[in-house]
Amino acid sequence: MGLWDSRELAELARKDFDRAWRESVGLAQGSGKPELGGMGRAHPLFDTVQRLRQAYIELGFEEVVNPILIEEKEVRRQFDGEAMAVLDRCFYLAGLPRPNVGISAERAERLREAGVRDVEKLRQVLHAYKKGRFTGDELLYRVAEAASIDADGALRLLQEHFPELQELKPVAGSLTLRSHMTSGWFLTLRELYGKRRLPLKLFSVDRCFRREQREDATHLRSYHSASCVVMGDVGLEAGREVAAKLLERLGFTELKFREDEKQSKYYAPGTQTEVYARHGRGWVEVATFGMYSPAVLSLYGIEVPVMNLGMGVERIAMLLHGREDVRELVYPQFYSEWRLSDEEIADMLRLVEVPESGEGRKVAQAIARTVREHAHATAPCRFLAYEGRLMGRHARVWVAEQEEGKRLAGPAALNVIAVHDGNVLAFPPEEAKGVEKVSCAMAVSMRFAARLERAAASGSGSFRDRVGMAKSLADINLELDEVARNYITSKEKRIKVGGPVFLSVEAELV
Repeated sequence: MGLWDSRELAELARKDFDRAWRESVGLAQGSGKPELGGMGRAHPLFDTVQRLRQAYIELGFEEVVNPILIEEKEVRRQFDGEAMAVLDRCFYLAGLPRPNVGISAERAERLREAGVRDVEKLRQVLHAYKKGRFTGDELLYRVAEAASIDADGALRLLQEHFPELQELKPVAGSLTLRSHMTSGWFLTLRELYGKRRLPLKLFSVDRCFRREQREDATHLRSYHSASCVVMGDVGLEAGREVAAKLLERLGFTELKFREDEKQSKYYAPGTQTEVYARHGRGWVEVATFGMYSPAVLSLYGIEVPVMNLGMGVERIAMLLHGREDVRELVYPQFYSEWRLSDEEIADMLRLVEVPESGEGRKVAQAIARTVREHAHATAPCRFLAYEGRLMGRHARVWVAEQEEGKRLAGPAALNVIAVHDGNVLAFPPEEAKGVEKVSCAMAVSMRFAARLERAAASGSGSFRDRVGMAKSLADINLELDEVARNYITSKEKRIKVGGPVFLSVEAELV
């Protein structure tokens, strides 16, 4: 499956990354192209995001994008005395400081010895970097230009002569990542109040961030909030109505509402309400709504009521898709047990040789049909399967068996190749289970037809081919992708398709 030895290349990269980077360029591009078309597969989280977006739009809400970077002062404004508890779960953004890189006389001498002719020009570049006149992405290019060297030389120059650039530590500022959608709603509503006709119905389904101490089956550090606001002359009943109609579109029809024991400062006292939906045998919390506090709204210049409702998309997706661990739902590549469905394994089972022409495919179908119709005929026997054009030649094709007392086809020739419970197996037609892929007769007939095409194209006047005792997939013109093979081996499943096929084909080409 691999196109290069990753262990060997990784070892080189650890010793000399730049050399590995340059020398591996020839490996970067393969010769194949992906098959484009058909139907892909959506992630269950974003499938739920899309369903929620569509539900909000059908209820007449307008979609907006709320700020994701929130100044600490906004959180303090919204929560007052509770702000520290909220900020404790916020991620603060940090950046690398721009160091004041000096070039002493001693360092200047070392730079000249290293081949830098214009040290003053290099000093100006580093000063401009300190002042933020260009970004770190441009630093190598600018140093290379100033020192009249290539980018690789500039990298070595910085590493060897300016170690302070390698030792920088990030410094946090006052910007936080949005920990809940409300912190962005107040900013959006402030800008729209007085500029849009009321009532105003807005929604956003977007990412939030929580500085959880650890991620587990119910907690992630990054999650999605499906949140809405209604600004105007509305009350708490609006929250109940929006929750009911929104959740109904997701299949939750039995709801109950309960005043939340937690009372966030941005909600008016007594309005924070939990929404529970019946799921399976019990009740599950699925949403929270409430009326924003007029005291907080006033800090943003808003003078009308605002109802806010929010729900965690991951929680909804877990219910809709029957998952117990949010990590496995969101990051199956890291947390799920490796599973391939029978359908996925069957998709990785391919014919090795196939005819290229439409005529060749007709030959294959005719051979397979003849095998099915006359499989039990007693030898010596010979049945004409096809007569017609093939690769510009006139072809007559027979399925034959000359050994007296034998059958035209061995019993395995009629088997169906199928994937059942992770195993690739051969079944008699009447006993086939799982996901059927192809009949043994058709797989082998495809090989016969492909080879007959080549014989006809080469000018040969006759053709004969035979399949005897099959011991592997290759013997019946099939191959299985290495991924599926690895899966079958790791799960201690089986590939068992062997048996007596004993099929012979003869042809005359004129």
